[in-house]
Amino acid sequence: MTQLELARKGIISDKMKQAAAIEGIDPEILRQRIAEGTAIVCHNNRHSNGIPLAVGKGLRTKVNANIGTSKDDKSIDKELEKARVAVAAGADAIMDLSTGGPIDEIRAAIISQTNACIGSVPLYQAAVDTVTRKGKAMVDMTVDEIFDGIIKHLDDGVDFITVHCGVTRASVERMDKEGRIMEVVSRGGSFTIEWMTHNNAENPLYEHYDRLLEIVKPYDATLSLGDGFRPGCLADATDRAQIQELIILGELTQRAWDKGIQVMIEGPGHVPLNQIEANIQLQKRLCHGAPFYVLGPLVTDIAPGYDHITCAIGGTLAAAAGADFLCYVTASEHLALPTVADVHEGVIACRIAAHAGDIVKGVPGAIDKDIAMAKCRKALDWEGQFKLALDPEKARRIRAESGVDEEHGACTMCGEFCAYKVMTARKEKIAG
Repeated sequence: MTQLELARKGIISDKMKQAAAIEGIDPEILRQRIAEGTAIVCHNNRHSNGIPLAVGKGLRTKVNANIGTSKDDKSIDKELEKARVAVAAGADAIMDLSTGGPIDEIRAAIISQTNACIGSVPLYQAAVDTVTRKGKAMVDMTVDEIFDGIIKHLDDGVDFITVHCGVTRASVERMDKEGRIMEVVSRGGSFTIEWMTHNNAENPLYEHYDRLLEIVKPYDATLSLGDGFRPGCLADATDRAQIQELIILGELTQRAWDKGIQVMIEGPGHVPLNQIEANIQLQKRLCHGAPFYVLGPLVTDIAPGYDHITCAIGGTLAAAAGADFLCYVTASEHLALPTVADVHEGVIACRIAAHAGDIVKGVPGAIDKDIAMAKCRKALDWEGQFKLALDPEKARRIRAESGVDEEHGACTMCGEFCAYKVMTARKEKIAG
């Protein structure tokens, strides 16, 4: 049985126990949430070295890092280094989005060399293979080739697959009628729409959804229902195409649950600050409380080179409003494939957002480190501060490079006029 089926029967599996222990919660609480669909344990039965990842209601907000090659940069070694750096920086999951070079070998290497949760978008490879290996146009992919690509990724042990099942002829028509500045910015969404238009046919992943469910079930992998109509700019946010897709994904969520398959929903994208909470509430209502996995959201369109910051701002609001899983954005977003350094910085920025959101949501233990940090700062306990920091290495380096006189304990901002030292002296006078 799948984890969802076990949970519904009142059975706490080993995966649930392991994931609950990592979360620091009672396994029975996790089982109940899995049974109702508001939480998942993300783990493919074939991912032998992977650690089950719990995502959802009342749990710590998780962070994903996207990596992967392109036609212009096919280095396996570089992507493996990004995977290692992302995990070391605290990423809970990695999505391999490779579209260049030996894609199968890259995915296998990433899976074998990390125990993190792994996601992918099988349609990317199906499209690339159609063009590079079979010499056909992308739009000439057959339905069987699309599903064969999904099976290949699941066989390799991918824990969750993004599938753009909500991109339908009806939702495309709504987009066209309303009008958008940027139309479709989702790569998988654009591939699907081009295929539908060329073949004058419905989206195979929607039309043959039952076939998809039959394929996924033996692996007990998670369906990440993709947001093909996520807004690519603030002006396109929360429009009819986006909401129509969300309605469809809510219906598909119920169909997956009926077959015992776990689901999470993907969300935007570029969203103004004042629309983020509404987007979370809409998803939770229309998709019956299924875990929500958001890209960003990015709260402005004019910060190329700093989009890890726009992502952290939006991600904080999203997490605080109830988003369960944040996908990072790096400083290279909209500009280039991220570097190893971009990956590290992007993960840290996203973790800041996730943690800040967890404090607002009241996730058990979320604020404990903040309290411990406050005590270390009051005591000028620098080693304690470094150990508690999200990025200890950077914090330690900045202090070392400042030329501070460690003998006096304070930093170079205030020196002898340090407020902590003044207040300590005051306390000593009162005591004396």
